[in-house]
Amino acid sequence: MADMLKLKSSQGDVFEVDQATACLSALIKNMVEDSGTDEEIPLPNVKTPILAKVIDYCKHHKEAPPEEIQKPLKSANLEECGVSEWDCSFVKIEQEELFELILAANYLDIKSLLDLTCAKVASMIKGKTPEQIRQQFNIVNDFTPEEEAQVREENKWCEDA
Repeated sequence: MADMLKLKSSQGDVFEVDQATACLSALIKNMVEDSGTDEEIPLPNVKTPILAKVIDYCKHHKEAPPEEIQKPLKSANLEECGVSEWDCSFVKIEQEELFELILAANYLDIKSLLDLTCAKVASMIKGKTPEQIRQQFNIVNDFTPEEEAQVREENKWCEDA
């Protein structure tokens, strides 16, 4: 098997990545096992800047897999939940980029990256009211006051937890 793989983003940019790094993605690992490593591997769902960030993550973790993230999160501070300093700074990014990273991690099947990015979103929600969450994520409240009261009553047990 070749040592280097060529990963092609949706925008046509090609990254040469060593196989051990690229194969942290179960999708890429399966493609390599099925088709070999001679040709470019097209990743039509991943834009260039996101693919570059995913590759940085994989390079960092190919020798040192990340610790399991405690669930449920005990704190809105990820470091207090067992996330490394490097990983915490890796996900200190704009919300839009974070969501694109979640989609890429899911598509590429990189469980540790998906767990990290989803934990970051969970930490952004933790301890906030529904109104604060709506504001944080630009969610429009389309409930009438009566519907909202009904939903709150039906889900009262959530707020007690």
